[in-house]
Amino acid sequence: MKRANLAPGVYLNTLDAEKFNRCRVTIRFQYPARREDATAGAVLPLVLERCCADHPDMTLLSRLLEKLYGADLTVDNTVNGANRVLTVSVTGIKDRFALQGEDLTTEYADLVFGVAFRPYLVDGQFDAEGVAIEKGKLRQQLQAEVNDKRLYCVRQARRKFFGDSPAGVERDGYLAEVDAVTCEDLMAVYRRILAESTIDVTVMGADEGKVAGLLSESLAGVERCWEDPQPATFMPRQEAAHHVENMDMVQAKLCLMFTAGQCTGAEEIAACRLAMALYGGSVTSRLFLNVREKQSLCYYCASSYTSVTGSMVVDSGVEPANAKKAEAAILHELAELCSGPITDEEMEDCRRGILSSLESVEDSLSTLEGWYYSEIARGGPVSTPAQARAALEQVTKEQVREVLRRFTLSVSYLLTPEVDCHA
Repeated sequence: MKRANLAPGVYLNTLDAEKFNRCRVTIRFQYPARREDATAGAVLPLVLERCCADHPDMTLLSRLLEKLYGADLTVDNTVNGANRVLTVSVTGIKDRFALQGEDLTTEYADLVFGVAFRPYLVDGQFDAEGVAIEKGKLRQQLQAEVNDKRLYCVRQARRKFFGDSPAGVERDGYLAEVDAVTCEDLMAVYRRILAESTIDVTVMGADEGKVAGLLSESLAGVERCWEDPQPATFMPRQEAAHHVENMDMVQAKLCLMFTAGQCTGAEEIAACRLAMALYGGSVTSRLFLNVREKQSLCYYCASSYTSVTGSMVVDSGVEPANAKKAEAAILHELAELCSGPITDEEMEDCRRGILSSLESVEDSLSTLEGWYYSEIARGGPVSTPAQARAALEQVTKEQVREVLRRFTLSVSYLLTPEVDCHA
């Protein structure tokens, strides 16, 4: 990857995409999360994806994408610890495959920057009709959260875990606030994002010079007061809190949130990947083989880790009567990995699984781009997938134990049927 600093807080990243017949241009705005405008920030990408000033309705925008040989436009909002990332991306065929010799690079970049910097406005504000439609979609999405019991349980556990921390600000906003979001609120959030964000433009398989030129033109009229992204935020250790919520359902859901009491340095990422695979992140993990298969205490049981918050999640689907046994078994497997034996066979099975996943990172434009942006957003040195594979090969059992010994339980959240038969 080649990375150039074009202006304060503005970067151009160029990735090799020679083996692909498609190219990709992406702009990302990373900015500090704020509770007071989280809901407006969730509506914004939905509105931006509808159209822009150059193509002021969804029909015209769709026609353009079809004209560009079926190019794909995506606008998204994601979480990076205490920061949020607004992403606008276009993927399409490379210039050399254009049937009429069209300058597709310029078309793609102009569309990305048009959506990002030239939104469709009416009298200086976002279009009220479009805002109302997208608010309705977001409202339905938030109302439907409870229908996916697994996701709902995990989110409830996260809410208890993060509390008022910036890392706990909801990516999709808050249902009670959706109706109150105004076009003026949306414009205020949009202007803050343009002004304060760290801006990363990534070019893959397109002409970086043309993209850089169009980016400079787009930024010319933007007032910038760039702020550094929020540093990685970890939750301190605390006494474990147990929460039970009753709901009309059959299968119970159990989510455990752990903290390492620190964030993960770049040098420890390889050990963390292997530790998660051994504990609950693979089909050869302790949670899968022992808790699910041998003891039949759950339907699924998996662990995941977020380095920028130093947090680990274990979520499972259990019979209500087995909830306490399942939680005890999950904690037991963690303790066993921290102090008991780890066989060579399970170590290498998990290592091979991760190596295979790391090999596949380079198989698509989106996964390769996502890899490098994750490396950038984490801070510190940027590792290639090949370097990550080499680092993984060197991880020892003791390094795995060292990572896992840091984790202590902070929150246990059980979603269980109305009749509390797990007691």
